Amino acid sequence: MAYVKLEHVTKRFGSVTAVSDLNLEIEPGECFSMLGPSGCGKTTTLRMVAGFEDLDEGEISVGGRLLSSSAKKYYLAPEKRNFGMVFQAFAVWPHLNVFENVAFPLKIRHLSRAEIGERTRSAILHTGLAKYERTYPNELSSGQKQRIALARAIAINPAVMLLDEPLSNLDPKLREEMRFEIKDLQKKFGFTILFVTHDQAEAMALSDRILVMRDGVAQQVDTPLNIYTKPANRFIFSFIGLSNFIPAVVSGGKVRVENAEDAGVVSHEPPPGADSRRLTIACRPSEIDLRPSESIMGGVRGTVKRKAYLGDIIDYRVMVGTAEVRVQKGRRSADFAEGDSCCLEFNRLHYYPV
Repeated sequence: MAYVKLEHVTKRFGSVTAVSDLNLEIEPGECFSMLGPSGCGKTTTLRMVAGFEDLDEGEISVGGRLLSSSAKKYYLAPEKRNFGMVFQAFAVWPHLNVFENVAFPLKIRHLSRAEIGERTRSAILHTGLAKYERTYPNELSSGQKQRIALARAIAINPAVMLLDEPLSNLDPKLREEMRFEIKDLQKKFGFTILFVTHDQAEAMALSDRILVMRDGVAQQVDTPLNIYTKPANRFIFSFIGLSNFIPAVVSGGKVRVENAEDAGVVSHEPPPGADSRRLTIACRPSEIDLRPSESIMGGVRGTVKRKAYLGDIIDYRVMVGTAEVRVQKGRRSADFAEGDSCCLEFNRLHYYPV
């Protein structure tokens, strides 16, 4: 049974439809991410779940409890929804120490002093802030400030944790560490996570399932693996991970690069009904093999235009006719210099109309 449920949810701002007819079912204890470019509607959706925005159409419920309904003219205030929320900004009170920051929402709920102390210390302990209880935010790092926000959200024992790009203000190394800490906290406390991000790596690392949005419309809801390997459309393929889009032609049952038909065959298995027409090949840079031009294994001939070292990866740009193909190989694989001739073998292809 779905725990968080959105049915035909729509939100408009004037003539702009920010979210259009969105239907979602999120399971208990699931880490569910909403991913997409800026302005796609993911934060607006999160704000409607939180109660910061009312919806124009549809219904939202959590655990069978109705939160918002346009048809029933019902709206439950944010403070009554029992959600923890962590924002992009650290949102800590500078005049309160760590303990006071985390305890603040519990005091508002008029809990006993003993329960406030117990919950606050437990949240502080599990977010790695135990030795900073009496420290003020201006003495802490950015990562520690964000841990305060996480501890404060955990302390209220939320039914759902809403995370609105909480790691985007952190440096890359700390951001990676915090991903694993958030996942560990979810396992310890068992709450459901609704996570908003435009960072693909965050979504892939944290999520059980991902919703990809574009212009307020859901494009695909699936596991991270399926989003990456079985994208529902060209937009998702281009948005998730690195991608090549190469113009191609089909003739005689073979796929070749357009304007470089004599460079070799990309594939002997064109998509059904594709004979004698143009199409677009989509492929990942990591799923192309790069070999010397004299290789007896054949492939599509090209010339290395540019190379760049990216740590353990070498990033090549190879020209095949007028098409530029990006290829990424391990540093220990065969090395090519700019201007070298080479052969490309495409291992996994997707096809899209021109």
